[in-house]
Amino acid sequence: MKSTLTKLLLMLAVISCYAQPKGKTVKIDSFKSKFVQARNIEVWLPADYSTNTKESYPVLYMQDGQSIFNPETAIHKVAWEADDSAAKLIASKRVKPFIIVAIWSSDQRYTEYFPEKAAANFTKTDKAIFDKTNETAKIKGTQLLGDEYLKFLTQELKPYIDKTYRTKSDAANTAICGSAMGALISLYAVCEYPNVFGKAACMSTHWPLLADNTHSGPSEAFKKYLYEKLPPFQDHSIYFDLGTKTMDQYYGEHQKTVDNIMKSKGYTDKNWLTKKFDGAAHVEKAWQERFIHPLMFIFKNEPKTIVKTLPKVTAKPTVKKAAKKQ
Repeated sequence: MKSTLTKLLLMLAVISCYAQPKGKTVKIDSFKSKFVQARNIEVWLPADYSTNTKESYPVLYMQDGQSIFNPETAIHKVAWEADDSAAKLIASKRVKPFIIVAIWSSDQRYTEYFPEKAAANFTKTDKAIFDKTNETAKIKGTQLLGDEYLKFLTQELKPYIDKTYRTKSDAANTAICGSAMGALISLYAVCEYPNVFGKAACMSTHWPLLADNTHSGPSEAFKKYLYEKLPPFQDHSIYFDLGTKTMDQYYGEHQKTVDNIMKSKGYTDKNWLTKKFDGAAHVEKAWQERFIHPLMFIFKNEPKTIVKTLPKVTAKPTVKKAAKKQ
């Protein structure tokens, strides 16, 4: 009996050594903006944020914030569980500790996430097809709001985050991420504000801009914009990925063209990565399962600090209002 109890205590001790706190999530209700609709913001702070009080942290801004942490608020009731992935990678020292800012999308998601200046390259036919498609899909709002959304990020939200939390506010330590249209606006952000965002993670990027590949004009208009505005490879890192099922089946041919643009602009495997996941569909579960890949690419740690065994994460985050700088 005593021997069994001793073994049990030893086992619990080993488990506790690997168990790492998940971090803390702070929710900001209805963050006001003069550029776009007010929306909720959630800020995830890594486990050591409260103890390493002299440390400042890189920041990852993420689109569709209601789906990033909590399945109860997620658009399709499946969350990315980004806090779990981040906590595990940080605990194993595969990535540097960082902060996640999850920005909820609004009912004008499509127009807010649309790379607005790319529409300047539309032909009359592109414009007509674009308007007709959006009318059929009952897209809310007709005015493109991508530029206004980026003003909200750069002029209102990021200054607030940098003032409230201990952040490394330079472009080299500021990343942006999203999936589908959220990937497009993230790439657009790096192109429009290269001195603000130094890294982008674009998952299942919605290259067609429309429902499928039937009309390629709008997509070609964006690629033209991308070729002209892609930021210098010396100062930026960009991650792309795609699946092969459901909506992602339309992305492959476009990604090849984008990859060629990346090469032509001097990007190499040091600052650019494209990954293909055969069989992966256009769903939150797929992004959840592969989210570690963009994290390891944009926040990678030095190899000598990596721990091979990933610890278990058991603690639950707490939620409270944002207040003064912590």
